[in-house]
Amino acid sequence: MLHQLALANLNDALIDRIGAGDDVLLQYGCLWALLKGHADNAKLLALQSKSCQLYALKEALQVNGIEPERIIAGVELIDYAEWVALTVKNPVIHTWN
Repeated sequence: MLHQLALANLNDALIDRIGAGDDVLLQYGCLWALLKGHADNAKLLALQSKSCQLYALKEALQVNGIEPERIIAGVELIDYAEWVALTVKNPVIHTWN
C-alpha cells in the first residue's frame, strides 16, 4: 500500500494506521518532518522500524529549499516517473491531507 502524507504535523493515530512494509511518500507540509532534529523524526523512524520505505520527491525538496543532506537517513529521493512507478506497484493508495 502507498500512503501519501501531506500533513504539516504527523499524529500517532495516522502512524499506527500505516502497515509494516508499506511505502510512504512525504509531500507538502510533511516534507519538513524529514529535517534532522524535527519533532516528528521519531514518528518517521518508527515507520522505518516497521520496514516502511520513506520517499520524497527531489523536486519538492528543491522547491522548498530543503537540501538532501539535511534530511534523516533512509529516505529515498525520487522523481515524478518513479512516483508513477510507486502507484503502479501499489494499487491501493491512501492520501492523508
